[in-house]
Amino acid sequence: MIRKISFILLGTAFFLVPWLCGSLRDWAPGIAVLTGIAFAVFGGNPFAEYTAKITSPLLGATIVGMGCSMNLLNVLRAGASGFVYTLIGICMGIGLGVFIGKKMHLPKNSVYLVSVGTSICGGSAIAAAAPALKAKAHEIAIASATVFALNAIALLVFPAIGHLLGFTQEQFGFFAALAIHDTSSVVGATLQYGEVALETGMVVKLARALWIVPVTLFLSLFVADKDEGEKQKIKLKIPWFIPGFILAAAIVTFFPVLADAGKVVKDISKYLMVVTLFFIGANLSREKLKELGLRPILHGVILWLILSVFWCLAINFDLVKCVI
Repeated sequence: MIRKISFILLGTAFFLVPWLCGSLRDWAPGIAVLTGIAFAVFGGNPFAEYTAKITSPLLGATIVGMGCSMNLLNVLRAGASGFVYTLIGICMGIGLGVFIGKKMHLPKNSVYLVSVGTSICGGSAIAAAAPALKAKAHEIAIASATVFALNAIALLVFPAIGHLLGFTQEQFGFFAALAIHDTSSVVGATLQYGEVALETGMVVKLARALWIVPVTLFLSLFVADKDEGEKQKIKLKIPWFIPGFILAAAIVTFFPVLADAGKVVKDISKYLMVVTLFFIGANLSREKLKELGLRPILHGVILWLILSVFWCLAINFDLVKCVI
């Protein structure tokens, strides 16, 4: 009972405190993730089954809510400007991921799940690719846990790197969107950096997430194992929050009278995102940590470090035009 009450109080605090106390807003996303992890590992998540189910839809709802204050034309412009960069990152990520995975003699499905999760959008990409690859539960769990652990590190480390290198908010938005796995961690990192960084990172990241569709189609047709005599089946799973985000931006763009209401929805969504990050941290358990083998983790870390350093250097030396 004490753990349940403590968990509820912490979740409520992570929503209210950043909203009411501006000085804590920059620290709230990182603290939320760390608190959730600590709570789950040392005390156990008393609502593990519930938070596991609610995290994904809550994340999607907050992303859609943040679209309620964005101009659709700016969103489309940013998506177009990030098209080439996201394509380069995905080709590099999957190509290097498969190469490194083969050199490490890892199972094919684990290699592709980690590579797709790193290259596109973390857990959402893994969830979309898993049915196409006919991946087993333990393969999905290992890939998801590996990507999640790296997301938590990025959420805490990337803002410090951005400030150290003197990135502008637009530059950091691109950096986070191109180098961090999950949309939630991109939002959490950019939320600490500034409003412009948040909007830039969100839009470029969602443009990157759209690649789930062609990549999943490719995996289903050319990579997935097929039983003898089985016909090719195309299995696609598109995250609903992407069209939802675009629709929300379209509504406030074409109905300016709703702009003020849209800003209120966006503010609420920002602080709900902090609560979501707390839930995400709390979903990591001791059992999941034990499931992680050293080689899959090493595979994910090596791939993520290569891509992160690549994008960091490209942005630092103005090889990426961070303009929306």
